[in-house]
Amino acid sequence: QVQVAESGGGLVQAGGSLRLSCAASGHTFGSYAMGWFRQAPGKGREFVARITWSGRVYYAESMKGRFTISRDNAKNTVYLQMNSLKFEDTAVYYCAAATKVQDPRFSTEYDYWGQGTQVTVSS
Repeated sequence: QVQVAESGGGLVQAGGSLRLSCAASGHTFGSYAMGWFRQAPGKGREFVARITWSGRVYYAESMKGRFTISRDNAKNTVYLQMNSLKFEDTAVYYCAAATKVQDPRFSTEYDYWGQGTQVTVSS
């Protein structure tokens, strides 16, 4: 089993940057695909990005060029660097782990979830 916990959220002005971290427990972290999702008030959970155990990345179209996902297997940590933030990026951001992912865009593909971290972008 893997437990994940997000950190790094906060309040930022539009155009600013934040880096989210996701710390995972478990000695098999390196074998998991890791994803980031977000959920804005009144909306469903939205896929942001995924990184495989080998470092292959995949982004939601609207995040490409602004968000960067990375992982440090030695630290059992996944990161989400968010630049050029917009008001509409305001959401709770969740980290998730999956043993096997067919389509990374679907939250049902992921087995373990964190509690989320709030990101608020002021306009």
